[in-house]
Amino acid sequence: MGFVMFLSTQMPIYAASGSAPSAAPAAQTPAPPADAIGAQTFAKNCAVCHGKDRKGNPPLFPSLLGVGKKMTNPQIVALIHSGKGNMPAFKTLPDADVAAVVRFLTSDDIAAPAPAPAAPSAPSGLASAGSDIFQRNCAFCHGRDAQGGESGPDLTRSKLVLADRDGSNVAAIVRSGRPDNKMPSFNFSTQEMTSLTAFIHQQVIKANTKKGGRRGVEVADLQTGNVEAGKQYFNGAGGCSKCHSATGDLAGIALRHEGLDLERRMLYPRDAKSTVTVTLPEGKKITGTLAYLDEFTVGLRESDGRYQSWPVSRVKYTVDSPVDAHVEQFSKYTDADIHNLMAYLQTLR
Repeated sequence: MGFVMFLSTQMPIYAASGSAPSAAPAAQTPAPPADAIGAQTFAKNCAVCHGKDRKGNPPLFPSLLGVGKKMTNPQIVALIHSGKGNMPAFKTLPDADVAAVVRFLTSDDIAAPAPAPAAPSAPSGLASAGSDIFQRNCAFCHGRDAQGGESGPDLTRSKLVLADRDGSNVAAIVRSGRPDNKMPSFNFSTQEMTSLTAFIHQQVIKANTKKGGRRGVEVADLQTGNVEAGKQYFNGAGGCSKCHSATGDLAGIALRHEGLDLERRMLYPRDAKSTVTVTLPEGKKITGTLAYLDEFTVGLRESDGRYQSWPVSRVKYTVDSPVDAHVEQFSKYTDADIHNLMAYLQTLR
């Protein structure tokens, strides 16, 4: 949850005087309900990163829709207090406001009734319900069609999914998670799990009926270049060795990424960290990892993990983005360069 700032409001305190008032006190404005406080606090502090609709801003800020299915309330509270990744810690946030935000974030999970069991004759309705669950919780990693995404594999080609007959294989993985692969566990009901499994199997059927039998780029498709030519390009004309090392940051990269995923990261490394230096009005300079930037706000995280942000109208800033060097290379690449470089990178195991 990307809290940027917190604005607290102090309710007036009425102390009794020594004498009784001559007239009835003026009616006090009732405090807003807890749900409204949660919505207001979210809008002030979280929406800048996670969006007013809570759908997030991938890849930096994840969707918070359905967060109550992924985490318990105490886990959400702990995350708010401790922070994680791009999210700073908010140890002093009042408990009442934290509780209100948690209720706001999980209200859809609490209030929304479980879908009625679909009739056996209507499997498409079951899959439709599962589609909504998948888009909220799984699509960010596995893609909207379950054929692979930002960091998750293609489920329509998964041996576990293809061997699944009654949903038990999928359910076991979803409920336990895969910590080794950074997949969280999900606390879905039996009905939700049935719907989710139906959707995934429906996507398998759709993928198998695609014309040509191709579902994307195979690893072998990207191994047609000349390895030695790719190594020469890496150390020479391509300028890759100015920032990277085959025995340093790129050592074993072919074991971590393969095929199209590796090529995407080579051409446009979206997860590369950018550095920003902010110059304050009094001349002081603060440097850190760029955490947020739009036309209104620039935010950074310092080396100690502390997050700070400023209106861009009040400060000056410069961004050092390693991605820029890759973008500048686009107009210089030839097809042979890319094929050769890919062939070489796939030998770094």
